[in-house]
Parts: sequence; C-alpha cells; structure tokens
Amino acid sequence: MRVTVLSGGVGGARFTRGLLALLAQRLPDDAGGTTAEVTVIANTGDDMWLHGVRVCPDLDTLMYTLGGGVHEGQGWGRRDESSRVSTDLAAYGLGWEWFTLGDLDLATHLARTELLRAGQPLSSVTERLASRWRPGVRLLPMSDEEVETHVELADGRLIHFEEWWVRHHATVPARRFVQVGLAGAAPAPGVLDALARADVVVLPPSNPVVSVGTILAIPGIRDAVRDAPAPVVGISPVIGGAPVRGMADACLTAIGVETSAAAVARHYGRRAEGGVLDAWLVDEVDADAVPGLADEGWAVAAASTLMSDVPATAAIAARALALVDRLP
Repeated sequence: MRVTVLSGGVGGARFTRGLLALLAQRLPDDAGGTTAEVTVIANTGDDMWLHGVRVCPDLDTLMYTLGGGVHEGQGWGRRDESSRVSTDLAAYGLGWEWFTLGDLDLATHLARTELLRAGQPLSSVTERLASRWRPGVRLLPMSDEEVETHVELADGRLIHFEEWWVRHHATVPARRFVQVGLAGAAPAPGVLDALARADVVVLPPSNPVVSVGTILAIPGIRDAVRDAPAPVVGISPVIGGAPVRGMADACLTAIGVETSAAAVARHYGRRAEGGVLDAWLVDEVDADAVPGLADEGWAVAAASTLMSDVPATAAIAARALALVDRLP
C-alpha cells in the first residue's frame, strides 16, 4: 500500500504520526513499523534565511515529530531545547526577538546550509537529514527551488509569512499571499511519481491556504493531484467554525473563504468539478454540513477529528481511509 500526504507543519506531522500508527497495526513489518510506503510532500513556503542559515519550519517539524524528537508541548522545535546562541546574539544587538532559534534546532539549520552551499539540492539535503531521524516516511520538499510565502498588507507592503504569523500573530489584515519564486519552481524529484503511484492521496488538517495551498501552487502539482489514479481524501482543519490550531481563519478571511468545514471543502473543490478532492472528513460538531456536501456529490462523513493523542489520530486516519475504501 502506498500513501502520499501533502503536509504543512504541526497538523500534518501529527496526522502522519497517527497514520503510521494505524498502518503499523494493519500492515506491520518485522521491526515494529509498517510495510506500507508513506511519502510526505512538505510545504517549504515558510522557509527563510535567518542569521545566514536556511530554516525550513515544516520539514523540520515533520522530521522531529515522526523521529521522536519534537517538543510535544509546542508541537514544533526540539525537545529539551536551550537558547544560549539566540540570547548571546541579542547581547550583540542582533537577531529577531520574535523568532528564536533553539541551539539544537540551529544545528539542523547549520547542517542544511552547509549541504546546500556545497551544491546539493534541498531534496537530497532533506534525505540526508532525515536519515538521522528515521521518520518512517519518505520526506520530500515540494520543490528544490526557493519559494517563500509573503503577505501583502493593506498598505501594500510585503512581509515574510513567518513575520506576519509569528511576530504579528496574523492580526494585521492581509490583502493576499504571494509565493515569491513560484514561477521558476518545479516539483522536487519524486513528488509527481509519488502522486502517480499512490493508492490513496491524503490532505491532512494542515492550513489549506498557506500550507497545502502552497504545495498545490507549485506548477504541475495541482494537475498531478487531479490526474492521480488514486482517490484523494481530506480532513477538515476547521472544527465548529474555528481552526484546530493556529490562525488559519485569518488566512481564509484574506482570500474570502468562510471559516467552516464545508467552505474549506468547497475551496479545495471536488475533482469531478476541477478541484482536488474526492472525499472530506469533518468533525462530529460539523455533522450538519454532511447532507449538503453529500448532495453535491462528496463522499463525506463526520467523526471526532481532534488529534488529542496518537491512538485518537490513528482512528481519524482510519475513518478518512475508510471514506475512500482504502483501509487494508
């Protein structure tokens, strides 16, 4: 069984961890893992240069979460982290007080930067870094080219998405999102093949605008999802009219989409009508959206979608796969 996941950071990482737990139960191997092949295509639109190093927040969150090294309370960054380097940078009057790199996390960024400056593409660098963490998946960046999401503010200024998200907590009204470098980008090696060979494609509860949306914006990826022979199922990142985590509602507002499970489904669209999804799983508190979506032709169901722990998340993955009849 081959599963391809299009993932942002925390939500996508936690979902994938539950998916792996499910597959280890249903399709176990001799080492406590699974015989299923899981490929995760990660958003790299949040990436940026900081202190001279290349920071890839979503790739690192996936590596740390699936590799057992994440700070569980935060959902990102390293467990048992310290910040001596950032504190000392501040003593020199340098650094950004709103974006602190932990010391252990900085080692990852330094390693990535050294390999990138040696001429290796991001996909090869990611494979090298992931070999340490053994995440149980094939982890691919959406593109080897640098594509950074910037936010156009009401006054016309462009700022990096991370500044809008972390420094301003998405409270400054955004006019639109701009993927700088998008026109010259191409899917990373392995991305299109992972979509073409999958038995099921999953859009986890990641930000539909600036995480999954940025992956789909890479030239060729949206078409590959639409043309994939496998069914495509998504899990709503919205429960009861609010995002499960983060400020995805601010992103949806910026593009004129209501913050509701049904509206996000229609934002992605059904493949039969030129969109990217065949099925959609909503939380049980949004069960009233099911009849309307079903009337529109969606394979849709309601279940508890709160990823409170790994067993609960495995159950969510099971319900999503069952929607498209892809449970082993």
